[in-house]
Amino acid sequence: MRLYVFFIFIVFQFSSVIQLSAQPKKYQFSSNKMGSPLNLVFVDTDSIHASHIAKKAFDLVDSLVTIYSDYDSNSELSRLSAQAGRGAIPVSKGLLEILLKSQEAYQQSQHSFDITMGPLSLLWRNARKTKLFPDSALVAATKTLVGFDQLVIDQKNQTVALAKQGMRLDLGGIAKGFVAEKIVQRLKIWGIASSLVDAGGDIALGEAPLQAKGWVVGVNAPEESDELLDKKLLLKNISVATSGDVYQYFLYQGKKYAHITNPQTGYGVTFQRNVTVIATDGASADWLATACSILSIKTALATAEKQKAFLLITTLENGKIKTYKSKGFDQFWKKG
Repeated sequence: MRLYVFFIFIVFQFSSVIQLSAQPKKYQFSSNKMGSPLNLVFVDTDSIHASHIAKKAFDLVDSLVTIYSDYDSNSELSRLSAQAGRGAIPVSKGLLEILLKSQEAYQQSQHSFDITMGPLSLLWRNARKTKLFPDSALVAATKTLVGFDQLVIDQKNQTVALAKQGMRLDLGGIAKGFVAEKIVQRLKIWGIASSLVDAGGDIALGEAPLQAKGWVVGVNAPEESDELLDKKLLLKNISVATSGDVYQYFLYQGKKYAHITNPQTGYGVTFQRNVTVIATDGASADWLATACSILSIKTALATAEKQKAFLLITTLENGKIKTYKSKGFDQFWKKG
């Protein structure tokens, strides 16, 4: 599931000939990061400076990936998972920060968001790759390795312990939004106020570009990879994330299992739902999009409201699009 960003931009490849300009322009840079394209768009007056800033931003992403990635066996997260069952392990401040944020998300989501579901993520990742649906006994056995109550975070001593050997952490539902937000914050420090960072559909935004009132973001229609809702979002100084089953799912005996797995059942959710969350920070938007894809619609709306976030759920019912939204969401629709 992806969000679509609409803008006019000037594209510069690092190897391209760069021309100077004193007028503010949008510059776009893109690089494959964290398993998907990471798009960086910001307003600057100098193309050479813009290229320099973009390189610094991508270097920052690379440094964060070495902490948070569960695909990289040499990342700090992977090394922590490899020590599961061996007692408390010292962790960096960067890893501790996102683990504490994940703990809060677990508590606030009625346990529907759980980063300890790494073993289930790996099970279903392999199932989609091999196209072999795992039997119920294997799912049940894997689920015994999941549970945030088996993750002990000692903030004072800056250590973390995974209680059982075989446990594995997966930050996939929070890290991209977290990283996107970090980049926007760092860009502001570097003097770039107007920016958009799209980390595989998890988007963090700074000030509006040029004379615009905000960044224009389109949302997929349910079950469609290319068709968008008629309305577009107009956003600034905020984050937005979306979740759905358009791109990744497992079809078994006529039932579609989304790539979003319910940690309490061990299986992907089977109802078709697109979820869009607007929140004050990227990490919150990211984890709420995942949690609200699992929770009942009523509970999802209540959870978003409690987090002071704004939620849009679109579903297909009898072939027609039906929407559910939290109070205040309509303020973000682009008018005209």
